[in-house]
Amino acid sequence: MPYRKLHSASAGARFATIPTFEEVTKSTPEKTLCVSLPYKAGRNGQGRITCWHKGGRHPRLYRMVDFKRSKLDLVGTIAAIEYDPYRNCRIALVHYSDGSKGYILAAKDLGVGAKVQSYSAAGEPQVGNALRLRHIPQGLEVHNVELQPGRGGQMARSAGAYARLMAVDGDWAILSLPSGELRKVHADCRATIGEIGMADANVRSIGKAGRNRWLGIRPTVRGNAMNPIAHPLGGGEGHTNGGRQHCTPWGLVEGTKTRSKKNRTNLFIIRRRDGRTMTATN
Repeated sequence: MPYRKLHSASAGARFATIPTFEEVTKSTPEKTLCVSLPYKAGRNGQGRITCWHKGGRHPRLYRMVDFKRSKLDLVGTIAAIEYDPYRNCRIALVHYSDGSKGYILAAKDLGVGAKVQSYSAAGEPQVGNALRLRHIPQGLEVHNVELQPGRGGQMARSAGAYARLMAVDGDWAILSLPSGELRKVHADCRATIGEIGMADANVRSIGKAGRNRWLGIRPTVRGNAMNPIAHPLGGGEGHTNGGRQHCTPWGLVEGTKTRSKKNRTNLFIIRRRDGRTMTATN
């Protein structure tokens, strides 16, 4: 996905880069596949802010992407590549042979006119096709991987992401994840062949603070710039942390591990993302 620089006529545009949208072939979404989601701006059901620094973004329509690839054994044709404001990759509009339509994540090198299919059994491992992990050849790159059979894809769904199928041993498949983690997944879980497109989505330059406000990202105030009542690092003359290590407003020190050692999913992790091997005690 190529980017272009804006004319440096103002300070806000001088360093900004925006995508050219060359791969997008349809500017308006499919209305039957869109819903309007309520925007809570980081608030829970009681109206209290639980996720800070959110709010004030542009209105969006949510595209109902088929992460389950539920149209089994139906041949689909890629009708268009579209922009999705809720994710950093593109989505593909699929017209199925029974007349229905659906959205899927747009894989790399998946263009208009390509044929895709979700197989209930063994099938052809082409880019865009969805199969069970036990039917995918070892060494292939996959995305939109399920964690539980039938639940829908949960792993490797962002731009440029993919997991590599290392081996299939009985009822379990071993996947190498983008983070470096080596993980076991049930072999009946489904995955889609290929890598997600737009691998260079992270090189975009925002250019100005106002552009983040359009995305719903509000400013973040440093803890040591606050009053003592508002943050453990607040107060004092000048810029000082009061001799304390950097921490959250609740005193949680940065770098503290929040994953429970008794988490049941530890059984499925063979090698952690930091390179350490998982054992029964950690």
